[in-house]
Amino acid sequence: MPAQASTPRLATPPLTERQEARRRRILHASARLACRGGFDAVQMREVAEASQVALGTLYRYFPSKVHLLVATMQDQLEHLHGALRRKPPDGGSAAERVAETLMRAFRALQREPQLADAMVRALTFADRSVSPEVDQVSRQTTAIILDAMGQDDPTSEQLSAVRVIEHTWLSALITWLSGRASIAQVRTDIETACRLIAPPASPEGRQ
Repeated sequence: MPAQASTPRLATPPLTERQEARRRRILHASARLACRGGFDAVQMREVAEASQVALGTLYRYFPSKVHLLVATMQDQLEHLHGALRRKPPDGGSAAERVAETLMRAFRALQREPQLADAMVRALTFADRSVSPEVDQVSRQTTAIILDAMGQDDPTSEQLSAVRVIEHTWLSALITWLSGRASIAQVRTDIETACRLIAPPASPEGRQ
């Protein structure tokens, strides 16, 4: 008997305007609660009440608090990306522009430390079920770095450097939030990682 063909996985349909507005209310409520009391303050029932949606509806959008807070981080980074596009970094080299961009992102999170802590804790707690949301955070961070580099067609080596810079930025944020790093140390680590961005050596300069 021939094997049955597997059923193709259907793509998630795009949100309607009303659904998108509801999702934005949920994310804003999540951010407000986290700003007031950090990770523990973000309770799904309170988020549902603050965003004026039914609890069951909230769970259809975000199956858990971790899903919600990782999505909140992606939303915060998206807003930051918009601000950076309106006022891009003015460093001379790509490395300087990326370092300036990431320090601006860091300072934005520094202004709301309880929100930053809640989002970072959610990232560290995320399991495989949260992979789509985590991937969105990574893609958003990558887009921010590539914009600062002025690069829309990166090489594999450049993408590798971007990943290392991403990891360094997140690690620096975690160590600062835990009180184990100063702002000066964060800047030094970020600037050091950004030195991985360098123009490729010219053929004449290669041995």
